[in-house]
Amino acid sequence: MSYTYTAVLPLSWADAVEKTRAALAGQGFGILSEINVRATFAAKLGEDAAQALGDYVILGACNPQLASRALAAEPEMGALLPCNVVVRRGPAAADTTVDVIDPQTMVQLSDSPAVREVADDAGTRLRAALAQLSPGA
Repeated sequence: MSYTYTAVLPLSWADAVEKTRAALAGQGFGILSEINVRATFAAKLGEDAAQALGDYVILGACNPQLASRALAAEPEMGALLPCNVVVRRGPAAADTTVDVIDPQTMVQLSDSPAVREVADDAGTRLRAALAQLSPGA
């Protein structure tokens, strides 16, 4: 099983980040956290490591209604929240890639029907957000 949904976009990294945020918001997801991995690599490992990685950000996306349902079913699910969304572009890349965690990974760790329902709903919303990013959408 793949653990991500992926879209490859003919956009600059900055445009892809902006459009990803908007597409997620359109599906009820807010961004709780943002990790600029490139900046972290530059600060901790040096500019060469950051340059080799390219532009890379991890957005911690959360749909409060879905999170509430998941945590009501199993409070331990908080260890898997928020849903991570990666926007990345290698140093020589022509396109920008968006990777979104597949919420079905939660289902593999839980026997709860309520968690399955939340994962199904989240997966539908996250795939819709990615589809909105695709060219021609």
